[in-house]
Amino acid sequence: MAPDNKRRPLPQGEQFFTPGATGLRKAVERRSAVPMAFLFSQVPRWVAPALLVILLLVGFAVANPLGGVAVLPVIAFVGWLAYLSWPSLGLGAKLVRVAMLAFLVLLVATRFGAF
Repeated sequence: MAPDNKRRPLPQGEQFFTPGATGLRKAVERRSAVPMAFLFSQVPRWVAPALLVILLLVGFAVANPLGGVAVLPVIAFVGWLAYLSWPSLGLGAKLVRVAMLAFLVLLVATRFGAF
């Protein structure tokens, strides 16, 4: 297959998977490899952030369950990235990710009428 000049090269790195990972972490990393490589190398750079911002804005603007549903993919994406990056993070970065996920879960809960 001839290389396509429109595709971005995969980022350089020492290792894609967590060394010594077992169980759930290993399974999640293996199953995430293809979508992550596709998302970060084949889709234009602006698509994922733009889509996430649009969904989050819909979640803020629409004060009913539809707004909550719009935020669910944002929670899934942020949680997925937080889980994958967790082993390499310091305490401060872990706290920021937990706070972000807690904020998003509370936003969804308010949209579904839990508060």
